[in-house]
Amino acid sequence: MTLLTYRTQARWAVAVVNSKKATAEFYDVETNKRIPRTAWTADMKAFAAEKAANVPKPPFVFRLTIIGWIVVALLAAGFGVMTYETLKPTEQSAEQVAMEQTPVVGDMYFGRFEGAAEPDSLVAISDLGFGWFKIVKVEGDTYFVAKSTDMSKQHQPKEQLESAEFEEEGTPAKIVEQTGWQLTLEAIDESVTFYVTDKK
Repeated sequence: MTLLTYRTQARWAVAVVNSKKATAEFYDVETNKRIPRTAWTADMKAFAAEKAANVPKPPFVFRLTIIGWIVVALLAAGFGVMTYETLKPTEQSAEQVAMEQTPVVGDMYFGRFEGAAEPDSLVAISDLGFGWFKIVKVEGDTYFVAKSTDMSKQHQPKEQLESAEFEEEGTPAKIVEQTGWQLTLEAIDESVTFYVTDKK
């Protein structure tokens, strides 16, 4: 009977891995067959453990190959680019900047209005129109919104709707939402809501 100790090594294109622990196996000298561990005696187990512990340590357990380092560098660069794209501030267009500015007298916007329905009504809105709106007066945080005299019941391109003539008196409203894409104003009496998406 003889004892054979060894370590395993796995090689891939990107890395080489050596086993951390040495392995011990008993072989029958006459038959040259491995003796299964279930047949080991206590002395055999102790002897194998002692010899396995004395096997020189490998020069490394895990090491990247040249290809592995290239792959790691590419992955790091990819994650770096994604992180930069995620964290860098997005540049706003001139239209978005204009939409985020506080409305002043004379500002004109394109969008739609929705009239609030009566409490007992079966419809969601009482009136609907698309067209241009103008801020005709400002009192603190109250904006007087005047509708164009050329409002459409159906959505049309803003270029096709008149933006020169407006109602003389506007509806007093307050801003309920303002982003670079939409400005929403609701009448103080909640009778109508204005949704505008473009500023002239």
